[in-house]
Amino acid sequence: MLNIAVISENALVCALPPPAELDKQRKLWAFAGLLNQQEGICEVIVGMNNLTVFTALGADLMVFSERLKKYWSQVENQQYQGKHFQIPVQYGGEFGQDLMDVATFHKVLPQDIITRHTAPIYTVFMIGFQAGFPYLGGLPEHLHTPRREVPRTLVPAGSVGIGGSQTGIYPFSSLGGWQILGRTDLPLFDKSNYPPTLLKAGDTVQFVVESVQL
Repeated sequence: MLNIAVISENALVCALPPPAELDKQRKLWAFAGLLNQQEGICEVIVGMNNLTVFTALGADLMVFSERLKKYWSQVENQQYQGKHFQIPVQYGGEFGQDLMDVATFHKVLPQDIITRHTAPIYTVFMIGFQAGFPYLGGLPEHLHTPRREVPRTLVPAGSVGIGGSQTGIYPFSSLGGWQILGRTDLPLFDKSNYPPTLLKAGDTVQFVVESVQL
């Protein structure tokens, strides 16, 4: 069921119940595509398991909410096929400070964590937190790992980590609490390109081993 809530004088959030799943995201992408064709809608931003709709100023949001419910009932999942990217990762050592801790948490060897992490093909559910930061769906349950109890004040750009049930890549240096497994030199954001972000929602990603330090 789609839940719709007014969050400002010209914005509504359309949210699905958890958990976030690929089929739900596909329907949200299709929903966003339909909404972008409608009059009175200025912008649609897709999030994780939700999207935000910005209307023209002065719109009756209660009436608009009913329109959104009607559109949602009409939309069908699209098997959107984005681009596929292989992300080379230097695992462990100075680049993956938490690899050993993650292996200890799961009671396996560090190499097993690397094998598990590089096996799936992940889907970019959304871009957020930082410009170009991909929230990737498809992390196997046997890799779900709690965030660090004390976040780091500096996580280097390119760091590849796990936070709960997701894996992702930091495009820029920042503070962060994800468990860092390794690092990639592939830039995820380049202001000289258009669009400047390497990845977008619907793209797929597979991590490949560039090197390992244990």
